[in-house]
Amino acid sequence: MKRNTQILGMTLLAGALALSTVSCKKKGCTDPVATNFDASAEKDDESCEYDVTTSNVVKTGGITADETWTSDNVYQLNGRVFVDNGATLTIEAGTIIKGAEGTGNNASALIVARGSKIVANGTATAPIIFTSILDNIQPGELAGTNLDENDAGKWGGIIILGNAPTSADAGDTETQIEGIPATEIYGAYGGNDAADNSGTLNYVSIRHGGALIGAGNEINGLTLGGVGNGTVINNVEVIANLDDGIEFFGGTVNVNNALVGYQGDDGIDIDMNYSGTVNNFFVLGGVSSDEGLEIDGPEGSTYTNGLFTLSNGTVSSVTGDGSASEYKSKAQGTVNNVVFSGYASNAMKFRAAFDDVVACTDKADAYLYLTQASPILNFTSCEVVGATDLAAAVSVFNGTDGADACVDATYETTAEAAVATGTSLVGSATVGGNAADFAWTWAAVKGKL
Repeated sequence: MKRNTQILGMTLLAGALALSTVSCKKKGCTDPVATNFDASAEKDDESCEYDVTTSNVVKTGGITADETWTSDNVYQLNGRVFVDNGATLTIEAGTIIKGAEGTGNNASALIVARGSKIVANGTATAPIIFTSILDNIQPGELAGTNLDENDAGKWGGIIILGNAPTSADAGDTETQIEGIPATEIYGAYGGNDAADNSGTLNYVSIRHGGALIGAGNEINGLTLGGVGNGTVINNVEVIANLDDGIEFFGGTVNVNNALVGYQGDDGIDIDMNYSGTVNNFFVLGGVSSDEGLEIDGPEGSTYTNGLFTLSNGTVSSVTGDGSASEYKSKAQGTVNNVVFSGYASNAMKFRAAFDDVVACTDKADAYLYLTQASPILNFTSCEVVGATDLAAAVSVFNGTDGADACVDATYETTAEAAVATGTSLVGSATVGGNAADFAWTWAAVKGKL
């Protein structure tokens, strides 16, 4: 009853069209750095300056009845705004949503709870844009002029939660999304409905997010927890997010035409046995990026038979930093028609974990799933641009904090042979994503694609 009273109060506040004029200038600030990736990828401190004035419709707290956001307003997220109680949030094409600054409990984010929906149908000429309050973009524009790919962590991101299968710790089929306290039931996800429907994202761009939402947890640009394949996600972009670009925590949702650029951690992160398909995608790694792809399998003993598919993708680094892809923790699925470029080495990293580091006794992990007689981690028609040989492109590590004591030449050679069955070393790519499908994005408008 206490929670219902809180939600009612927040709903009344969220429903009010509170106009707020924001004028801000920040000089000599230091951009944040993601806390959960290789420190060698951290960038130097930089000075930054913003000067923004705009009038916004302020939203905060719970949305528990159907609601529509229209393109003639700019919407401002103050703190966590969550769609709950089976409500549907509809967002018109061309609408701009700006997140306020803040971290922890004050971090701005849009959260769609299980059983609720978001219907965000943009178009190629009028995409729906989520960005920071510091961004000077105005209605009718595709991009502002004062923020660039180095401006990350200025607000949170979008979290969509559903009832589709996931494999969490200790055999759990349901769990709580990272960063949301367990006492907040709108943060739960997972279930047994593979066809669950959380709505639609189409022509949606998410920019400059990744603020710290909980201890050690920055928000991904787009978080998909247990989202089912009744959900439609096409034409999405995540730019300059401090943490991962898009992360899947289980679920079965399919994503077509996805672009992630200049993320602070991983471009596309798969975890908890996601078993959908990501088709036609780009990951554009920058100086602060870690992996282009980070692929995990099931965490527990439930829902362990689902297989992901990554198809028709381009994973590239504009600086040569980070690594192209990492496969670990029972990664299982298929990487098809994907090209890795800009990485002279470490295009494909495979974890070979061990029960006993001293005795080097294998346990099931990505390396074994790749090299077993009937592999369940497969590469087909993939390419690596720029590597001189497979030894430079493929590496195996034991997944411990120490040296790779259990990994010897046999592991490396076996992994290279398995990868070679479906991967070619090329001078220029003949497979990958279709850039023409992303002409509407910030990346294309700014000449980054």
